[in-house]
Amino acid sequence: MEIREIRAMRGPNYWSIRRHKLIVMTLDLQEYEEKPTNKIDGFLERLKKMFPGMFEHRCSVGEPGGFFQRVEEGTWMGHVIEHIALEIQTLAGMDVGFGRTRGFGEHGVYSVVFAYMEEKAGRYAAKASVRIARALSENKPYDLSEDIQEMREIRERERLGPSTGSIIQEAVNRGIPWIRLNRYSLCQLGYGMNQKRIQATVSSDTSSIGVELACDKEDTKHLLSQAEIAVPKGEIIRTERGLRDAVDYVKYPLVIKPINGNHGRGITINIQNWEEALEGFKAAKEISRSVIVEKYITGDDYRLLVIDYKLVAAALRTPAHVVGDGKSTIQELVDEVNKDPRRGYGHEKVLTMIKINEMTENILKSKNYTLETILAKEEILNLKETANLSTGGTAKDVTDIVHPENIFMAERIARVIGLNICGIDVMTSDISKPIRDTGGAVLEVNAGPGFRMHLAPTEGLPRNVAANVVDMLFPPGSTSRIPIVAVTGTNGKTTTTRLIAHMVKMMGLKVGYTTSDGIYIQNHMLDVGDCTGPVSAEFVLKDPTIDFAVLETARGGLLRAGLGFHNCDVAIVTNIAPDHLGLRGVNTVEQMARLKGVVPETVLPDGYAILNADDELVYDMRKNVNCNVALFSMDEDNEHIKRHSRNNGLSAIYENGFITICKGDWKMRVVKAVNVPLTYGGKARFMIQNVLPAVLTGYVRGFDLRDIKMALESFIPSPSQTPGRLNLFKFENFQVLLDYAHNAAGMTALKKFIENLDGNPKVGIIAGIGDRRDEDNIEMGKIASEMFDEIIIRQDKNLRGKTEEELIGLLMEGIKSHDPNKKVEVFKSEKEAISYAIENAKPGALITACSDVVPDALRLVMEFKEKESDNLYKFNKADIPNM
Repeated sequence: MEIREIRAMRGPNYWSIRRHKLIVMTLDLQEYEEKPTNKIDGFLERLKKMFPGMFEHRCSVGEPGGFFQRVEEGTWMGHVIEHIALEIQTLAGMDVGFGRTRGFGEHGVYSVVFAYMEEKAGRYAAKASVRIARALSENKPYDLSEDIQEMREIRERERLGPSTGSIIQEAVNRGIPWIRLNRYSLCQLGYGMNQKRIQATVSSDTSSIGVELACDKEDTKHLLSQAEIAVPKGEIIRTERGLRDAVDYVKYPLVIKPINGNHGRGITINIQNWEEALEGFKAAKEISRSVIVEKYITGDDYRLLVIDYKLVAAALRTPAHVVGDGKSTIQELVDEVNKDPRRGYGHEKVLTMIKINEMTENILKSKNYTLETILAKEEILNLKETANLSTGGTAKDVTDIVHPENIFMAERIARVIGLNICGIDVMTSDISKPIRDTGGAVLEVNAGPGFRMHLAPTEGLPRNVAANVVDMLFPPGSTSRIPIVAVTGTNGKTTTTRLIAHMVKMMGLKVGYTTSDGIYIQNHMLDVGDCTGPVSAEFVLKDPTIDFAVLETARGGLLRAGLGFHNCDVAIVTNIAPDHLGLRGVNTVEQMARLKGVVPETVLPDGYAILNADDELVYDMRKNVNCNVALFSMDEDNEHIKRHSRNNGLSAIYENGFITICKGDWKMRVVKAVNVPLTYGGKARFMIQNVLPAVLTGYVRGFDLRDIKMALESFIPSPSQTPGRLNLFKFENFQVLLDYAHNAAGMTALKKFIENLDGNPKVGIIAGIGDRRDEDNIEMGKIASEMFDEIIIRQDKNLRGKTEEELIGLLMEGIKSHDPNKKVEVFKSEKEAISYAIENAKPGALITACSDVVPDALRLVMEFKEKESDNLYKFNKADIPNM
């Protein structure tokens, strides 16, 4: 077996619109294609022994044990690997259940698809599942525990923490989009200008001064003391001499802790003598230069959580501990506590496993205990000096019993420090009584407090505190989104995208858009190249200066990683033609239509899918959408348009020379096509087709028809507005047309256009494309032979898997099938081909260059144009009036 490729989907994709996190593994079974599971002796028994939990896999049978039944009957190894990948992730604490295995289009090659929670763990599971399947098939020993532990560790390194994760989940539940901005906990909620950011539980609205104050325990204590809030008596020191003075001032018992520590690191409590104080000082100095020495306050440890300056939760925290039974050792008691099914590795469960570390060993040493010591019955031994859940502590919700005076105090502390999200650590014997009456004190104020103890307390009522954060960031009446228009199809995507972006800019909105030429933010090109994938889409949606996005969405990105957004407001499908077939398992035009159909299926319910009614594959996409549908057609007598109109549907048509919007039986003529520069006086019919969905987009977004008309009339085709899309350069004695036509459908449309242009002879510069099927390149050659009097073949920069000789041969086969005597020249590069054509142009010629690297071709043609202008249009003072 050989893994050809592993891809991770991160948004709506070819395999599922709803399940965004999928691993897609291209697997060549090789000799195992001839070995279904019922032909491998003992395979089922070994599989059951290694994975007894797979009994719950229902598979297509639809009941427990269904997958084992399929294995017994005989299924292919790709299907088995899919289920292994799911099961080992579940065993590693990532419960996933969706998977499917489908043929790739080659004998013995399959797409194995399965869900993941953390991408790196999913990729690991893909490789491990193949190793495991091979070992099971060959009856070889395999240590599954190593894979499970490795995936657990990957999960803990890669996942969002429970606090950040809870905020993200609450946002998702409300339909708020989000993007992870780094590999840690920095996340964006919302898009464009409406975005907010969180990092752990610190938000972009949180005061940076407040965070600094909370991180400086000396300043925090000083401010609270000034505000008449009870805090422990203490000193800040740096040296051992300072420690001696602090001990004399504060008196035992003491707490010593680093000034900027967290998660309980470097803290020593209940210090009773100088030796313990010296050890605590050294432990704290390992964390920070400055150390706090303060009075040890007895009582219980409470955490008060304040969000948006309101107390939303309170918890009683207890350090990790064991209770003696008079017969078990401390280690045995710890092992017994860790058997609690609520305890897991890291943050995978409500509680964390208790680990014996240096802090625990120091506590045992101070009591002259070892792990083999047998605790007396009912003796409670704290194994940690702090009550953090991450070290095995527990939490009990006490929100409903907090005394009103303590609530007032907590909310006042948040204002004093200036933190809209903060955790306040309080030591008191009874939180239901005012702290001033119990002799308690405020120990710390924490910026970015953990939510885990409130979301899933060991005892008491869980509190959805993440909801309070989202309420604060996006109060009622606000929005997290910006309008998103997604444009897909085979041909016309880029021009349609640019036209819509132009229209949006004329409406005074700040637009970001992606095309096959680059990424643009408010007219500024920020990236060059094919930017039609999910990374480019996210680039635009992350930009805080825009309030509208127009995203060209191509096949490659969809297959590579899925969409870069989960929902859009408008989706346009221009057409579907046989292009890029035979790549990554998409082998037919119907499969290509299903792939492109992902985009309209993501439109929000109140949005619009704008579909080409002249293309049956596109028109059929209406059956799978959950939104409004608008149609466009070059034929007002199109039966689909007529039926749609009878149902009071919205459409755009080309009729009697007009670009027209139809609402039911009513027609609204927007502009004459001849007055739209993009259509070249109505000669470029495929450009008229590109205008129709753009006009519909403006209409459904509420733009005035007069503004739409003005936008169409002011969008001038040129190297800057529409690079590589019908760029016509008029030289003194000939013309050069530059276009991106790169498939048979695009060439056919271009053929109809140049038939209406003056020019003789018509010279075409074409190239074969390595990642197309042979028949596609042959067809390109045939159409070129029909279009041009002379043909120049040049090579792409990237041959994409074929040799120059193969591509030239395929094009020549197509050319000669139409005209065996067609004049053909061959050049190695596009630059050589264009230069030769221009330098040898005959008077009256029309040279058409079908370009692949548009910026380079444009630059070259414009250089020739500038040289001609320098020679033709020199002038002197006599040529200028009044000089």
